[in-house]
Amino acid sequence: MKLIDPTGTPPEHNHQRAPQLVSLEGKTIGLLSNGKLNADLLLQETAQLFVEQHGCLIAPTQWKPNPSAPTPEDKIANVAANCDFLLTATGD
Repeated sequence: MKLIDPTGTPPEHNHQRAPQLVSLEGKTIGLLSNGKLNADLLLQETAQLFVEQHGCLIAPTQWKPNPSAPTPEDKIANVAANCDFLLTATGD
């Protein structure tokens, strides 16, 4: 019998927090949906509050290709290039 250790070495991450926004006034909101039922509605309704309260703009919604997998780095880079902050939602 061969025993296999299911644990692995976690990947190294070099994450950094984004700088804090001084104000939300007039900022552009990026929206990232996992594509599940109601995620888009939750994003749109939440973003609308930022529009009403802070005069934000809403960038077009982006979708993850697979709700169960992490968002591909190129998708994150594309969203980040077109917004000041990001809202993401998981629906069901």
